[in-house]
Amino acid sequence: MSRLTDDFQQLDQLSTHVAEWCQSFLQSLPDRKVAILGDPTLTDDSLENAGIGASAAFEQFTRHIAPLLSASAGPRYMGFVTGGTTPAAMLADWIVATADQNVSSPGDSISTAVELQVMQWLRSLFHLPDHFEGLLTTGATASNLLGILCGRQFAGLQQGIDIARQGLAQAQIEVFSATPHASSVKSLSLAGLGREQLTQINCLPDTEAMDVTSLKAALEASKSPGKIVLASAGTVTGTDFDDLEAIAALCKTHNAWLHVDGAFGLFSRLLPERRHLSKGIELADSITSDGHKWLNVPYDCGIFYTRHTHLLQQTCSVAAPYLATGVATQSLMDWSIENSRRFRALPVWMSLKAYGREGYQVLVEENCRQASCLADWIDASPNYELLTPCKLNVVIFKPRVDDAEVGRVLQRINESGKVFMTPGVWQGHKGIRAAFSNWRTTQDDMEIICEVLQSVMNL
Repeated sequence: MSRLTDDFQQLDQLSTHVAEWCQSFLQSLPDRKVAILGDPTLTDDSLENAGIGASAAFEQFTRHIAPLLSASAGPRYMGFVTGGTTPAAMLADWIVATADQNVSSPGDSISTAVELQVMQWLRSLFHLPDHFEGLLTTGATASNLLGILCGRQFAGLQQGIDIARQGLAQAQIEVFSATPHASSVKSLSLAGLGREQLTQINCLPDTEAMDVTSLKAALEASKSPGKIVLASAGTVTGTDFDDLEAIAALCKTHNAWLHVDGAFGLFSRLLPERRHLSKGIELADSITSDGHKWLNVPYDCGIFYTRHTHLLQQTCSVAAPYLATGVATQSLMDWSIENSRRFRALPVWMSLKAYGREGYQVLVEENCRQASCLADWIDASPNYELLTPCKLNVVIFKPRVDDAEVGRVLQRINESGKVFMTPGVWQGHKGIRAAFSNWRTTQDDMEIICEVLQSVMNL
């Protein structure tokens, strides 16, 4: 234990070194390679018998690992939908590791109350009704899984089966979706419903949005007594929004559970001029969103809401004598996949406190403006074409080359080290996808991005 004791006694000096590295890393983000391409590995794969202490371990980190970290927290990482980290959220995350709270059950800390307050604040930020309650998760995958699990419980009860207690053996459940996120398809597998049991609903022409007429026909034709509909508030490529009002009306008629994936699209509700996109989401049974996307808090942080927390409780609760607390506050492990849970609410709490509703409105508005600016540049370029109009914060486009060459152009873009984008597919055509969701992105970054796009086509 001497190494541990020595490190604890030198914690002031060690933490200073780490803080200095963190500050240097943040300052270097605009100049670092945005992504480390390929498959970097560590050469030393042996574990020492005797530890080397925190100072030497940190030195090894700075030498062998730090140079191979991406600048995904920086302003020109356009892959997936990746937020940065606000200063307040970063500081809070340091505190989270220091305080090391386990937000599983209340009764010994204020941490559960903080998470419940955060869920109230987010509900207000998103203009959702008070009947929605929920918790923070590890991300959209866990949140989509919770929505499907609640829908599974709901569908089972329609057949007189408590699936959480009795299992799926006697239940019949059909799932309907037009453009489900990959995490929802994965969740169907995890929930025991099966990836291949998804009934595919048609999309509206030239969009990823659900064709409500197609859904209506599928629901009417279904022989299953249990039904779950997976809808989208911002699809991952086209950022299309389903007609949630019409879908909710069909779900009510056919007694189907409506889950809405709004992993980043839910943030459109911060802007009055875009709130109509998600009209009807207040009628959903459950909703997914992400904090580590547009909220710009550290990974990992997902958001889950439902207006049927009794089903969430039935699905996730666990009883054991050592878990009894004797307090009235909701035990969040009874709403969660995990029992032990990180205090991920604190970065959200501190960031919302620090920047408020207006700060996040400006962030979302600016990212949408930047996406629109890139789309206009592409539309005017002789070398590129938009595959679909920019509707929110994602631009999907392709170079004016054969589909087989698109990947090579994307590789050249990413090899520049100045920007990172990911592949996309639109209406069967290969494309390139750029998503704006970082608070640090500026007009200077936009100019660099356009310069890179121009230069790779001049090679």
